[in-house]
Amino acid sequence: MTSLHADEAFLGHYQLSHDPFAPRVPGFKFFPAQRKPVLGQLHHLARYSQLLLVVTGPLGSGKTLLRQALVASTNKQSVQSVVVSARGAGDAAGVLRQVAQALNVSNAEPSAILKQVVQLGLTGQEVYLLVDDAEQLDESALEALLALAAGTPEGRPHVFLFGESSLIADLEQISGDQELFHVIELQPYEEEETREYLAQRLEGAGAGIELFSASQISDIHESSDGWPGTINQVARDAMIEAMIASRSAVKRPKMGFTMPKKHVLAISAVVVVAVAAAWLIPGRSKAPTTAGAPTEQAQLPLGKPTPNVEFANSGQPTSLPMVGQPVMRGPLAEEAGGISEGDDGVPVEGSSATPPTVTTTAPPAGVPAGQPAAKPTPAPTPAPTVATAKPVAPAPAAKPAPVAAAKPAEKPVAVAKAGASGSSWYASQPTGNFVVQILGTSSEANAQAFVKEQGGEYRYFKKVLNGKPLYVITYGNFSSRAAADSAIKALPAKVQAGKPWPRTVASVQQELATTR
Repeated sequence: MTSLHADEAFLGHYQLSHDPFAPRVPGFKFFPAQRKPVLGQLHHLARYSQLLLVVTGPLGSGKTLLRQALVASTNKQSVQSVVVSARGAGDAAGVLRQVAQALNVSNAEPSAILKQVVQLGLTGQEVYLLVDDAEQLDESALEALLALAAGTPEGRPHVFLFGESSLIADLEQISGDQELFHVIELQPYEEEETREYLAQRLEGAGAGIELFSASQISDIHESSDGWPGTINQVARDAMIEAMIASRSAVKRPKMGFTMPKKHVLAISAVVVVAVAAAWLIPGRSKAPTTAGAPTEQAQLPLGKPTPNVEFANSGQPTSLPMVGQPVMRGPLAEEAGGISEGDDGVPVEGSSATPPTVTTTAPPAGVPAGQPAAKPTPAPTPAPTVATAKPVAPAPAAKPAPVAAAKPAEKPVAVAKAGASGSSWYASQPTGNFVVQILGTSSEANAQAFVKEQGGEYRYFKKVLNGKPLYVITYGNFSSRAAADSAIKALPAKVQAGKPWPRTVASVQQELATTR
């Protein structure tokens, strides 16, 4: 399924104008809970503080969105905002080159950049320098940014770093005992704030919070820990899961389906005629049988429901009589290719893939297997002799072939190569299965190292979050949510510390399709 078709199915099912949980949506409204006070604090510190300002939070905490809100809420006539990214250019040269280009400075050196900042200040313009993905800055880049934030007596830019909490330790190591920066740590939403956030997102897409029950909202909040980026992902997974469940219910009508009366009468007439014809066949009860080869006849008991056969372009199954149709036995069904398997490739008990039990009787000694024994002939009275040869032991009877017991699907049902991206693996799994999401990281090297360290059933896939690649690590492959929940409790303590949560394979496939 392409990303276009996937989006159409998702939007059409819920009658949405757009995906309410996409990173960028039409008519987006900034959600003020836990973020508006931080936005006001940043504006205040930019005006009165001389320190470099740092905003930290885990992936999906809303750092990039807060940075966008900060730029959008500044006075464009009095503030020139310069936004740079540390992704792929985390050293001093890469960062200063981006700043110099934005300020039209030919020399990418701190002194030349500060000189341009002073010139802009004389015209009444301040400079806001905002750095995304700041946790990827190396020591040289952090030192250069601290130098810019200190400025000169004539002027200085206001420097804002947005990154994960690992950034703080690097800054402390450089600063030593000096107070050179101020940290603001983003906080997660409370459960009621999560509910209000979901309601605002759904309202923008033309729906209401009634799409989620109170228990679902509680589960979404608990699984996401209140971080908005993860709330978006978990809520979308829940909606896709509900959509698939409702469509499966429509495609699988109950066995109590009532057939139109005229169809029932027509089929009853066919059954009566067929049964009468079978009884009137001459000699049906005197069928000769070959000695030694008994004939097995299979008859369909009357009064029992016949199997449902589903035709193309028909919304309902139709019962058909099986009079005159042979019943396929084990070996015949295998030759006809009628092997039935479960979703995981394990033969289902009672299917033709299960070897039949065969019992054979050994022939008399000296007679090759498969040939009839010769009639015995009278032998002359033997003369008394000394027995020197041992009597030939009769061939042992062939043991019955054991019936292979069908094993239930194990969990997890497949193993992916550790350390490799498993996009193709996820695409090949049943949509109703579950995996356990362990964590997400912006570094593929970190994802590979984690999977290699843990081994076994750990794998990862690549998606896009807020326009940036995210490598999501999952564990296992389970046939039900209950099995996935049980597996979480058995994970190592350091893995459980990240609060892993179960999600459907369908939701992963949806994200992979959208990423492509």
